[in-house]
Amino acid sequence: MTQYLFSANTGYLWKELPFLDRIRQAAAHGFAGVEFHDEAQSTDRDALKAVLAETDLPVYGLNVRMGDSFGCAAIPGMKDQARRDVDLALEIAEDIGAGAVHVLGGLTSDPAAHDTYIETLGYALDASDKTILIEPVSAEQLPGFFLRTIDQAAGILAQVNHPRLKILFDCYHIHRESGDVPKLFRAHAGQIGHVQIAAAENRAEPFAGALEYQTLLADFQACGYAGPFGCEYRPATTTEAGLSWRAQL
Repeated sequence: MTQYLFSANTGYLWKELPFLDRIRQAAAHGFAGVEFHDEAQSTDRDALKAVLAETDLPVYGLNVRMGDSFGCAAIPGMKDQARRDVDLALEIAEDIGAGAVHVLGGLTSDPAAHDTYIETLGYALDASDKTILIEPVSAEQLPGFFLRTIDQAAGILAQVNHPRLKILFDCYHIHRESGDVPKLFRAHAGQIGHVQIAAAENRAEPFAGALEYQTLLADFQACGYAGPFGCEYRPATTTEAGLSWRAQL
């Protein structure tokens, strides 16, 4: 039987608990690692490192500060804030051994947003040796977000032309905004640095539905993807009650 690495996304799982307890729950329920939104930026660093040592879970990635604008790396007029956000996220990633940092562009339709984002991504790549991730986010989930389609993300990667800049391939967002998930993954496999999963139906647990993960995950690995699968879904009831999806894979 194929074994997959599943990463618990603390931004969505066990949200009723304090951040550090979410990490403990991920370990208790057999997740291979964790990934954060921006909880680490507002958490005592020593306490976070102690829980990571206690649970022995790797951190696969974390977001820059999100705020009300869901990041600001593409927002003209916020370049200084974007750089501060990048600096802090990279500092935390280095300190806790996180594998990647997700730099969110934010809510903007400014004509200068593209160039602003390119500049901020260049700054992030120059400032660290970490993988830098960018994620297309569907308008259905986050109207007004700068980066929406995988073609747009691929164009940014082509322009920046750096081996550590990768796409965060969230299957739900790709399905909603860009279409054929298996076809698009195959087309961009060499550019994908992390994968996240959720059901096409209500972004809930990744049970079989319009997105058939029993097939998809095997296909992703056949395309060369060897990383974890981030579980960024909204539990239909409690997180524990929905974990039976893993046994089906």
